[in-house]
Amino acid sequence: PAKGQHSDTYFFFLLYVSFCLSFDVSLTCGRGTEEEEPQPDVALKLSARFAERQFLRNSRVSGKWSEEEKSIDYFPFIPDQPFRIEIHCEHTRFRIFVDGNPLFDFFHKVKSLPSIDTVRIEGGLQITKLG
Repeated sequence: PAKGQHSDTYFFFLLYVSFCLSFDVSLTCGRGTEEEEPQPDVALKLSARFAERQFLRNSRVSGKWSEEEKSIDYFPFIPDQPFRIEIHCEHTRFRIFVDGNPLFDFFHKVKSLPSIDTVRIEGGLQITKLG
């Protein structure tokens, strides 16, 4: 794109949950750990909680977490069933899709989107494809 134009970025994950109570997917600005100072900014943290049937999202900028967002129309995951998460990075927001269905938007808190350089996945997941 020409200088000053925005180019959409697209991440997708094909994931399989096997006996999983929860999982997290984070897009971070740097590869630092939670124990290091300063902690890396987290542009987007998705947290699935099966027992509560919640799919939470949050971000951390300059060491401070934003207010957690919880609202969803339905819980899209079924234990022991594979699923596909897509994260579309648009000019003002992330758009999250599960199995091709739009689930929610998360507006950017991190201002420098090019600084997002790490995907962190935690929990009982088996990754079959990362693109």
